[in-house]
Amino acid sequence: MCIKELTIEEFTSFANNHPLKNYMQTVEYARFMGENGYSYEYIGLVDGSTIKAASLIGIKKIGHNTYYGYAPKGFLINYYDIDLLTTFTNELKNYYEKKGVVFIKVNPEIVTAEYNNKTYEYYPNANLKLKQNFPKYGFRKLKDNLFFEAVEPRFNAYIDLRKVDFKLYSKANRNKINNSRRKGLYLEVGTDDDLANLHSILDTDKPFTYYKNLYNIFGKDKIELLLVKIDYEQFIKKGQELYDEELNRNALLNEILHRSHRKEDINSKSASDSKLCILKNEIIFATDGLRNDNHAVVAGALVIKYNNRVHIVESGYDKKLSTLNANYFLYNAIIERYKDDFEFLDLNGITGDFKGNNPYKGLNRFKLGFNPMVFEYIGEYDLVFRDKLYKYLLSSGKLAQELNKRG
Repeated sequence: MCIKELTIEEFTSFANNHPLKNYMQTVEYARFMGENGYSYEYIGLVDGSTIKAASLIGIKKIGHNTYYGYAPKGFLINYYDIDLLTTFTNELKNYYEKKGVVFIKVNPEIVTAEYNNKTYEYYPNANLKLKQNFPKYGFRKLKDNLFFEAVEPRFNAYIDLRKVDFKLYSKANRNKINNSRRKGLYLEVGTDDDLANLHSILDTDKPFTYYKNLYNIFGKDKIELLLVKIDYEQFIKKGQELYDEELNRNALLNEILHRSHRKEDINSKSASDSKLCILKNEIIFATDGLRNDNHAVVAGALVIKYNNRVHIVESGYDKKLSTLNANYFLYNAIIERYKDDFEFLDLNGITGDFKGNNPYKGLNRFKLGFNPMVFEYIGEYDLVFRDKLYKYLLSSGKLAQELNKRG
């Protein structure tokens, strides 16, 4: 068996039929890597005319005649086949050492544990033993991060779209979704002309061209730009109806207080006064919005469709309008949009720190509130070919510098 470069057709055929197939091991993602400074190739371990393993490998320069590789989401190989993995890693070393490649970074989509999304109980599985085996083949384990220090999140939240049940969302998520529905929000499929609107509300340091390239390369059949817009006219109409209803209720409570001074009646009147104030301010806000920009974009997401899965690769909302709960509306609308045609929705990363002082606790609470499955992946590894150079890149800080500026 030996390593050889595969044609696009050979690689695509193999990848589409492999158990570890994913949208990052595709021709589209290869072209996207090319727009982010990588050269790339599709390699395979072949035995005669049979492909035994394969991978998209991106190559990038990191020093004088020094390069590193990246296999996004890991190699397409049976990691349990000891002989196959041994042959593959040895042949990779022979193949890439000649090209000046020091190591190849991998982050296989191998689940090693599942967490209860409410109690955070930890349930490891048999894949954990791969962690013990990987070093035997030259894989260097990088730190098991709890947050987002690695190239891809180590903890992820998936919704089984076949079992979606609004009643199983957290009470907070249900309330915020219901609240957002009365504020004139609606979902719209955007075009590349709308990418600038999305980019303006993303919490990101990536340039606009990053998202434009992603959108154009995957194309409208495989990627969708979903926008949440606000119809201020509808917001005002519904808000006025709610205000009038509450005003009548407030008047009734006021009459009751003339005859009663029970604590619960006083509390009900106080709560009604507060609600009236909120509704009045919302009407004023919507009136100003209608004057300035009806149908404004308040949230959005880029969603990649691959095989039986849908992936939210980027999402954001206008932080200045957080009371609209547009991000809750967005995620629920995405679930409703895809639940009949796909099996799983990837909510993208969460953190593995479930403590109350986690700086990302708001992100965790938001995503876990949709009742997802919570998976822990095996993590990030470097398959090292040239040990001395690899240690130099680590100690000099060049490796950290390069990976911190990755697109």
